[in-house]
Amino acid sequence: MDRQKILIIEDDEAIRSQMEWALRTDFLVYPAGGPEAAMRILGEEQPPLVTLDLGLPPGENDMSEGFKLLGRILQHNPLAKVVVITGNSERGSAMRAISHGAHDFLVKPVDPDELRIILKRAVYVHSLESEHMKLQKSAGNQGFEDLLGMSPRMQEVFATVRKVAASDVPVLITGESGTGKELVARAVHTQSLRRSRPIIPINCGAIPDNLLESELFGHEKGAFTGAHMQRPGRIELAQGGTLMLDEIGELPLPLQVKVLRFLQDHLVERVGGRDPISIDARVIAATNKCLKKQTLEGRFREDLYYRLAVVTIELPALRERGEDIVLLARSFLQKYTPERGRPKALSPEALDALNAYGWPGNVRELENRIRRAITFSEGHLIKPPDLGFGPLEETARQLDLKKAKDDLELKFVRMAMVKHNGNISKAAEELGLSRPTVHHIIKKHNIVESVRKG
Repeated sequence: MDRQKILIIEDDEAIRSQMEWALRTDFLVYPAGGPEAAMRILGEEQPPLVTLDLGLPPGENDMSEGFKLLGRILQHNPLAKVVVITGNSERGSAMRAISHGAHDFLVKPVDPDELRIILKRAVYVHSLESEHMKLQKSAGNQGFEDLLGMSPRMQEVFATVRKVAASDVPVLITGESGTGKELVARAVHTQSLRRSRPIIPINCGAIPDNLLESELFGHEKGAFTGAHMQRPGRIELAQGGTLMLDEIGELPLPLQVKVLRFLQDHLVERVGGRDPISIDARVIAATNKCLKKQTLEGRFREDLYYRLAVVTIELPALRERGEDIVLLARSFLQKYTPERGRPKALSPEALDALNAYGWPGNVRELENRIRRAITFSEGHLIKPPDLGFGPLEETARQLDLKKAKDDLELKFVRMAMVKHNGNISKAAEELGLSRPTVHHIIKKHNIVESVRKG
């Protein structure tokens, strides 16, 4: 791996030389004895790592020069990881520096091995943040808007979106509430040949049954009490573009018949109308339910299911996305911090809490917690209570619950695979899960190998 650049700011020449010698094997070292030399190197070399002695002259006692320089460094490069160096009696100043944006601190005399560990962790954090910035910049060009992710599961989603966008086949997007199904639907539309026309969403579970037909298909004047004028429905408004049927699993059975007819004939009739209207619109459906299971229970038409699920995109839960949790948290921090507000950062404890939590509300919950933290945090650094997390024992309980869920998942999927001699389709049907979900669980727990050995 290429050596990262590091700027060492230390007015004591002997200590500066000692640190330079200790770090030069792992880093490209740029030493500076004072603020002006430091800022010049920062401008010319753009080092992502900085060590800063807070006790710079002439303010060694009150650390004023060190804090002033810390502010200049972070103003020049907000992503720079600054490790402050203090005397043993100035721990309070070190914590104050972290609240002002420093990455970490170390007490003199500096232990080179401890410093190397801190710096290597800082390199990792910097690389994550830099990658996040690149993803944000490229997202607009690729049509993924706010849909971010580095995890393998999300990369699979992006690849599928790119493949299906060019065609007009119906797409079914599945996933828990809050995973970003509407964002995926918009990404498919944005990358399709229909992008110049509108995408019209309708939430089938948010509209009363007696109004849903009129919302979908429109109505003629006088069709029912209160119908004072002719009104086109959402399907008609999607002419030339894309219709997104969100929460399709909530669609009443009588309307399922009419939606199926539209998918087959591309014709609609307004409520109270007699003349069919030809509609050219792509259909993308989304649900947090298992439609296959609903078909077996008679609550969803099997023929409609197969019409909608020509291509299925399954969104993973946030708890299954690993490093994406921190990536998304930092994205929301950047998005919701006021333009003239002071930049905020997540403390190590906050990062641990984010990674330990089970995220039942998925990305939507993460977004809401970050917005809360921006409002409630008093300093630069966001801590677990700002995010609405309780004491550490509650975090530990979340970890136990996640392990219990994984154990049950492994147990039931393995039992179904053994029962059906490794037939994934039959195992998925019995469990009420989709094939991609079962595939993911098999891969995660190496179940196929254990089934063979069993």
